[in-house]
Amino acid sequence: MKSYRLSELGGAELRSLIARPRIDFSSVFSVVNPILDHVRQRGDDAVREYTLRFDKVQLDNIVQLVSDLPDPLLDVHVKEAFDIAYSNIYAFHAAQRTPETNVENIKGVQCRRVSRSISTVGLYVPGGTAVLPSTALMLSVPAQIAGCKTVVLATPPAQDGTICKEVVYCAKKAGVTHILKAGGAQAISAMAWGTNTCPKVEKIFGPGNQYVTAAKMILQNSEAMVSIDMPAGPSEVLVIADKHAIPRHVAADLLSQAEHGPDSQVVLVIAGEGVDLNAIEQELSKQCKSLPRGEFAAKALTHSFIVFAHDMLESINFSNLYAPEHLIVNVKDAEKWEGFIQNAGSVFLGPWTPESVGDYASGTNHVLPTYGYARMYGGVSLDSFLKYITVQSLTEEGLRKLGPYVATMAEVEGLDAHKLAVTLRLEDIEGRQVST
Repeated sequence: MKSYRLSELGGAELRSLIARPRIDFSSVFSVVNPILDHVRQRGDDAVREYTLRFDKVQLDNIVQLVSDLPDPLLDVHVKEAFDIAYSNIYAFHAAQRTPETNVENIKGVQCRRVSRSISTVGLYVPGGTAVLPSTALMLSVPAQIAGCKTVVLATPPAQDGTICKEVVYCAKKAGVTHILKAGGAQAISAMAWGTNTCPKVEKIFGPGNQYVTAAKMILQNSEAMVSIDMPAGPSEVLVIADKHAIPRHVAADLLSQAEHGPDSQVVLVIAGEGVDLNAIEQELSKQCKSLPRGEFAAKALTHSFIVFAHDMLESINFSNLYAPEHLIVNVKDAEKWEGFIQNAGSVFLGPWTPESVGDYASGTNHVLPTYGYARMYGGVSLDSFLKYITVQSLTEEGLRKLGPYVATMAEVEGLDAHKLAVTLRLEDIEGRQVST
C-alpha cells in the first residue's frame, strides 16, 4: 500500500487521492444497453437466455412465489444467527417510524405530512463471487416494516437452478412475495419493465457489480418509470487508528472489505505518533495469505493506501473529504469524535466495533453509498421504502386569514387563475355572512 503524509500534500494531490478509481461506464453501457432492450422487448425469454449465457443455468420458470416454496432446512446455529440478525435489523428500522404531526401556523390552517409505502419494490441480492443472504435481510426487513405490497427479490440461481437456502429463509421470514432467479443487468431490467411472470416494480434497491450499477443508472432515466436507492460502486472502508489500536485488529478490518473484490478500496489513516505500522503490514500479509478470497484482497490492496495525519482532527477532516462507505474509528475515546464526522455511510466507534457487525447483525443497514456519494446520500433505511404526502385543510376562518396573502402573491406572479381560486371563495364566504 502506498503511503502519504497529509501535511505534504497540495490541493490537487489531495483531490487526486480522494478520487476513486475511475470506472469506464461508456464501455459498460455498451454492454448493458442491449441487455436492457432485449428484456424489455422479449421479457421472460430474454431473461432465460441471459441466465443460460452468464450463469450457465437452464430455467423453465424464472419467477417463484415465495409462498409456494417449502421452508428451507438450516443448521440450528445458522438459523439462530439469522434470527438474531432479523430481530436486530427489525428493531432498528422499526424505531425509524416518524409519528405524524399537525402544524397550525394560522388558526384554521392545518398542515401535516403522511407516509405511504412504495407499493412494489425490487431487491437485488448479488450472488456472483459470494452469496449474500445478509443483503436479503437488509433490504426485505425495512420493506416489510414499511408495508410494501409486492416485494420482488432477484438473485442469480445456483448451477442446479436453486436459490441459496439462507436467502430463501430470509425472504420467507421478511415477507418477500416473489423470487426472480436472475442476476446482472437482465434481472434489473426485468424488475424495471416487468415481464409476464415478474411484476414491474417502482423502486430498485441493492448492491451489485458495475453492470448492475449501470443498469440501475440507465433505467432510472428511462421510460421504465423506476427509481433506485442510490448510486453505488465497489466496497470501501477507511480505518482511523492511533497508537492504542491493536495491529491485527486493524489488518483484519482492512481485509474484511478488501476481500469483497479486486476493485474494493481500503484506506488506513494513522492518527498521530506511536502507531506500529510495521506490525500492521505484517498482519496484513499474514492474514491475507490465509484467506480463501486472499487473491481478491491482495489485488484490492494494490490500489489502496495509507495516510499519515498529525492528529485526530486532521484524520477526521481527511475522512470527511474522502466520504467512505464504512468508517472505523479505532482510537482511544472514539465516541468523543462522533460529532466531528460529517460524511460516512456507516460509522464504527471504538476498538471492539468491527465493520462486520454492521454488515450482519448489529441492526444498522449495510446497503450504503460508496464512491464518495456519502457526501450527499445516506444508506438504505425505512424512509427509503416510503414516500411522503403533504396534506392541508382550511376552515372558512383559515381561508379568510390566509387567502388575501395568497391572492397578493398570485397577482405578483401574474397567475390570475390562482388568485381567482382564492378570491371567489372569499366572496362566497362574505356573501353568506352578509345574507345571515
